[in-house]
Amino acid sequence: MAKLLHPKATAVWLVDNTTISFKQIADFVGMHELEIQGIADGDVATGVKGFDPVANNQLVQEEITSAENNPLHKLRLKFNAAASGEEKRRGPRYTPLSKRQDRPASILWLVKFHPELSDGQIGKLVGTTKPTIQAIRERTHWNIANIQPIDPVALGLCKQSELDAAVQKAAAKKAAEGGIMSDDERRKLVSTEQSLEMEAEPKIPSAIEGLETFSLADDDDEDDLDTRSDDAFADADSFFNLPGGDEDEQPR
Repeated sequence: MAKLLHPKATAVWLVDNTTISFKQIADFVGMHELEIQGIADGDVATGVKGFDPVANNQLVQEEITSAENNPLHKLRLKFNAAASGEEKRRGPRYTPLSKRQDRPASILWLVKFHPELSDGQIGKLVGTTKPTIQAIRERTHWNIANIQPIDPVALGLCKQSELDAAVQKAAAKKAAEGGIMSDDERRKLVSTEQSLEMEAEPKIPSAIEGLETFSLADDDDEDDLDTRSDDAFADADSFFNLPGGDEDEQPR
């Protein structure tokens, strides 16, 4: 789909050279009606030179005439065959220079937590090449010892919706091929909305894991427990007469 060149400058030209309403101009250039009124009042786009959309093959004169005669008429951009498909992105995603150093960390995160994703899907998500993904997947990357996995969404390399769509597509492909997913893999396929609605499962701290049923008392020794009351320890001799001991022995 073709886009209008220099929207604000085009709005300035239409305000100065036509009688089209502010609403019609605003809809055509993608601005707010109050901004167009500000241009007419001289408060907005001061010093901006008008851009003639007719002379620059963006608009036909018949459209302007129709809009001037009919306040409900919407201006339509002139069709340009050369601009067809210009929004379609080809090749890997462009990654800003400031974020390119974060790509290995995001690749490692995707490889670790979403192994069902193909190299091509990872490349499109974070904007990298297959050799780099393969090196991290096989742990032959030159800096693999210093790379920590980080969510690419947190790094701003892709959107959560894009990641969810790629994961669901990979899961559907694996299911079509007859692959069997483990429980952990199924949990990873839960969308962001579903995961936010799920209640957190209670977890035992790893430091005390395995000690849930630990007890200082042995079940086999319950019969050996001292069941005497406090009245039985009225003096020191009865106190040192411990259960299971020799009754003839006297404390020294």
